[in-house]
Amino acid sequence: MKQSAAERPDPTPQRKAAIAHGAALEHTGRVQVESIPSFDLDRTIFKTLEGKAARFVVTKRVAKEVHWDAASAQLVQAEYEAARSAHPLPEVSAELLQFLVRECDFDVEHADGSFLDHLYFCFEYSVQHYPGRSPLVMLLHSILGTGTNTFAMRADKIPALRKLIAPADWVQIEAFPSVLRLLYAGSLRQDLRKNLHRADAIASITFHRVIDNEPITLSGEDFWVALNYQLIHLLDFLPVANWSVYQNDPLFILFRDLHDLLGQAGKREAIVDYAATPRPRKLEGEVQGVSAWLTTLIPASVGERMMAKSVTRFSERIGHSLDYKIAWA
Repeated sequence: MKQSAAERPDPTPQRKAAIAHGAALEHTGRVQVESIPSFDLDRTIFKTLEGKAARFVVTKRVAKEVHWDAASAQLVQAEYEAARSAHPLPEVSAELLQFLVRECDFDVEHADGSFLDHLYFCFEYSVQHYPGRSPLVMLLHSILGTGTNTFAMRADKIPALRKLIAPADWVQIEAFPSVLRLLYAGSLRQDLRKNLHRADAIASITFHRVIDNEPITLSGEDFWVALNYQLIHLLDFLPVANWSVYQNDPLFILFRDLHDLLGQAGKREAIVDYAATPRPRKLEGEVQGVSAWLTTLIPASVGERMMAKSVTRFSERIGHSLDYKIAWA
């Protein structure tokens, strides 16, 4: 899917609803979900996955096409247009857009649409629901690497990119891929939960940049901001419907855990409303084969361990260290 980084794509209805409401929303009963025949995982950010089992599970998770009923789609569109009217999007500098077009490769599909669709969703959402923080961070959050070792640009382009970005934004952009991997790996979340009573006492955290393993340090304040950016990012990976069936999806688990962790720490600044809706564990508006259904029965603990092992392997392949150190005040 060829796109220009200088052209903002039209979000999907699921993304428009999230932007309009500032929330993670389940749309069961409003959509029909169909499998995409002949889906090519190698055209997505998951192309670097290895192992038949892992590739099968991810394929069943993302190879889906969503069809909205007309009334729901019209309502979402009206809500989105009202939100955009009330919260105009800021301009992105022409020089930065030229850099993205000239020096970066975004020609890869995401979980829903293209990589650029995902980046611009995060940008739009941040404009409205993370006021006071730069939305540009979310437009560029994965430019130095995704969780699956795909890179939109080479490390030798970093000096040229830094000249186009405010220092405070750069701090968050270069840290984002690393913080994401540390959340995947799990031990960081465990450490934070053990120390919720002193959430304000983080002086700094040091870890390694994904693209080149260079050490970087965030202040405690910047670290909590980084986790809020991560929450917005994870919002875009939630199932469109049937949450009761997909509740053990590792990214859904990570979203819920981070949402709860930030809430308990008193550090959830971004507006990301979330409330689980109790429903029977059955599909509505979606048909699954037996093999796909079995992937939804993987226990949450197993899914989290698989996620941690996967990110560890990805980091090992590129010489990236998952070590980190928190300095407490």
